[in-house]
Amino acid sequence: MHTRDGHDTRHGADWFRDVTVRGTRREREGMARHCSWRAGGAADRWFEPADLDDLIVFMHALPAAEPLLWLGLGSNLLVRDGGLRGTVISTGGGLAGLQWHAARTLHAGCGAPCAKVAKRVAAAGLGGGEFLAGIPGTIGGALAMNAGAFGGEIWPLVVAVDTIDRAGTLRRRTPDDYRVSYRHVVGPADEWFVAAELRFAADADAGAVNRIRELLAQRNRTQPLGLPSGGSTFKNPPGDFAGRLIEAVGLKGARRGGAGVSTKHANFIINDGTASAADIEALIDEIRARVLATAGIRLEHEVRIVGEAPA
Repeated sequence: MHTRDGHDTRHGADWFRDVTVRGTRREREGMARHCSWRAGGAADRWFEPADLDDLIVFMHALPAAEPLLWLGLGSNLLVRDGGLRGTVISTGGGLAGLQWHAARTLHAGCGAPCAKVAKRVAAAGLGGGEFLAGIPGTIGGALAMNAGAFGGEIWPLVVAVDTIDRAGTLRRRTPDDYRVSYRHVVGPADEWFVAAELRFAADADAGAVNRIRELLAQRNRTQPLGLPSGGSTFKNPPGDFAGRLIEAVGLKGARRGGAGVSTKHANFIINDGTASAADIEALIDEIRARVLATAGIRLEHEVRIVGEAPA
């Protein structure tokens, strides 16, 4: 595949091999092992920076036309079986640090798992972050989509964010620089989150740790945890629930190849261990079509689908 300026994103990888970085880089990296659906093809290039300085060096070397995908835990991502052209930047490891900047303000790297943040905040005797325990992704991914769980969302916690652009320039931005709504965030183009400062409340009744336990128990009762899935497949439409709509049109338990609609929660599509990305996407498309035809509601993806179908 060539971009509009003629750059071959599959084979034109000399820049990738030549840049001097300390992190991990690989070519033709299978994405199934990095996505919670455990399906999908390979990325042309894969880079996990050792730290923020290493990421800056890498971004300086990045060709202007190189497609980028930023990846946290891969919990809401489907990579098609034909794979992904360009470079994946993994935010784990060196971009996952947590540090208290003030009594109630936590500086969290974009690769920090939300569940880890929830536990760190509760252990510090603070509240307001319990819902983060129910988000199966990282802070960076949560910021990008205004992720939420159990009635809470991440952006009300945000004091400031740090971003990086394609030239490796860092910026500090405030929530005023973004338009935030339900599972949707719009901000400056070609910038990606590398960290956030999150402010929490005093835990007046010292019950945050117990509340996390209760929320996780509720999640275990209602969601098919322990099975490969992409988390919630669709956004809840206004005044309704995607899972209820899917069940109402008779698709709870429906299957396409190795992919199936969970019988525990119909807004989850699970992989029985044999599903291809095409199986999963076909089931997603069928659900959308059936709900639209039957209920007149067009479900919107909460998961992101990227890459190419097999040649």
